[in-house]
Amino acid sequence: MAPTAIILGSGTSNGVPTLGRTYPPEFLADPRNHRTRASCLLQGPEGNVLIDCSPEMRLQLLREGVQDLAAVLITHTHADHIMGMDDLRAFCLKTGADMPVYAALEHQDDIRRVFPYAFGQFPPGIFVPRFDLREVTSTLELGGLTIRTAYVPHGPVRCLVVRVNDFCYATDLSDIPEEALPLFESLDTLVLDAVRYRPHPNHFHWDRAVEWAERLAPRITYFTHLCDDYDHAPVEAGLPSHLRLAYDGLRIRL
Repeated sequence: MAPTAIILGSGTSNGVPTLGRTYPPEFLADPRNHRTRASCLLQGPEGNVLIDCSPEMRLQLLREGVQDLAAVLITHTHADHIMGMDDLRAFCLKTGADMPVYAALEHQDDIRRVFPYAFGQFPPGIFVPRFDLREVTSTLELGGLTIRTAYVPHGPVRCLVVRVNDFCYATDLSDIPEEALPLFESLDTLVLDAVRYRPHPNHFHWDRAVEWAERLAPRITYFTHLCDDYDHAPVEAGLPSHLRLAYDGLRIRL
């Protein structure tokens, strides 16, 4: 099977539909408007690499028939990107080994604080996730893939950007600094944050995301981390063919 990226979740932190809101039947009828929290799976020749552990991680991986993970990359530690980490216990139990989790040092501190039991000692028969925390370097070899990385600002925190071949995944960002630009150049496919239509202090909003997509000029850009501003079919109908909305289950060849 050719190396592939799967958009496991394309939604913003609330998910879509969002609790407490009423939607037109036509909006709900399109499965592409049902957006779980943002995450991505890289399928390499030697294993699967998961980018972020959303609250729906278990359901996302079951939906895609994922049986094994070689490693996990954590972009940052906001709740919508790590609250599925407890479900990594299933893979730890299956392999009998700790799960390699790559994260910045400050994000490792957050993981230890939120999941302290993943680093504790328990009697036999008590099953908890076990994380082998590892620092992110500029290049990683995981699952038979060469993964290039950089950090971008996501408001006051850092967020990891990942590139494999001519594919780049940039889920939460408020700017692209000069030092990160090499990861965004000469791309075939860019997956880029476009959280909503109105400006946002910590995310690219629609106009900013489109501006950057046109500046970077990949062959195609898929916008992700989407709120319920976006009704998939009518929005895409008004876009040029090189600008698309991501959706849960989207597959992209690497």
